[in-house]
Amino acid sequence: MGIDFTVFKGSASGSIVEAKGYREAGPTEVLVKISHCGVCGTDEHYRHTDQGLGHEGIGIITEVGSMVHTLSEFRVGDRVGMSYFQKVCGYCDFCVSGRQNMCSNVVFFGTGNHDQGCFGTAVAWDISCLFKIPDEIPSEFAGPLMCGGSTVWSPLADFNIKPGTRVGIVAVGGLGHLAIQFAAKMGMEVVVFSGTESKKQQALELGASEFHVASGPGSLDKVEKVGALLITSSVSPDMAVYLPVLAQGALMFPLTVGFEQMKLTPMDLITRNLKVIGHVVSGTPNVRQMLRFAAKQGIKPIIETFPMTRDGVEEAMTKLRDGKMRYRGVLVV
Repeated sequence: MGIDFTVFKGSASGSIVEAKGYREAGPTEVLVKISHCGVCGTDEHYRHTDQGLGHEGIGIITEVGSMVHTLSEFRVGDRVGMSYFQKVCGYCDFCVSGRQNMCSNVVFFGTGNHDQGCFGTAVAWDISCLFKIPDEIPSEFAGPLMCGGSTVWSPLADFNIKPGTRVGIVAVGGLGHLAIQFAAKMGMEVVVFSGTESKKQQALELGASEFHVASGPGSLDKVEKVGALLITSSVSPDMAVYLPVLAQGALMFPLTVGFEQMKLTPMDLITRNLKVIGHVVSGTPNVRQMLRFAAKQGIKPIIETFPMTRDGVEEAMTKLRDGKMRYRGVLVV
């Protein structure tokens, strides 16, 4: 049958453009009627590109391709979520070892399917990158978990960070407020660093054990050291501030997509045996685990909602760009 849809795209000028499209389901695809979509900082990177925006979509399957019933459990009527990855091959070494986020043949947001996006009313999506949403998670809260939640879950789940470990989180924002919740519920001692005291009470309510103002070099010198540091700030922080608080062998995860340099010298790494690890959203097994964990533990983003219209998309992206979003925007059809 196929489906007609409205999609909101970027443009050379940076203005949001409303467009129309049509898709039929390929053999391994489903058609999804979108109800909600989270607004992510990565969408901003493609605002000047002629492509559909949005990659934290939630919706209902309305049609399935010819091979879907054979290859998966997805059925018409299922509520599903989509994320940064759009299709993985399933046969490369990374895919067969459960690391689909490192697939050698991956199609991800910005590299394909430019005619559609989750800022819209419907999409065709490959089942290799599709996820059922647990009943306990309302759709408006599920969207930001698909990319934002998966991004902060990945380092905590993939790198054997044990309960009781002191985990530092830089910034209380779209990623940071989710990282606090996941780390606390996983039994870690959560140490939050922020530029001001303004978010202290909220960080403690979300599960932080400690809150420290990182006001410049020397401001954290007396803080007990952390074994892992999740950098969730919108820009790369001054590492001279954070080096004194890192334990020997500490892991650092720069999680926000940015282009500024992190200023570290070889001696900084060598003398402390530090490890800087680049990591993207989780592979398929870990996304499933993340959703189950969030459902059982009641983890949910703090959100602001906007209508799924051109003006709504413009307003949400402007608020995010200006650093005024608290803490994840969600577009609602």
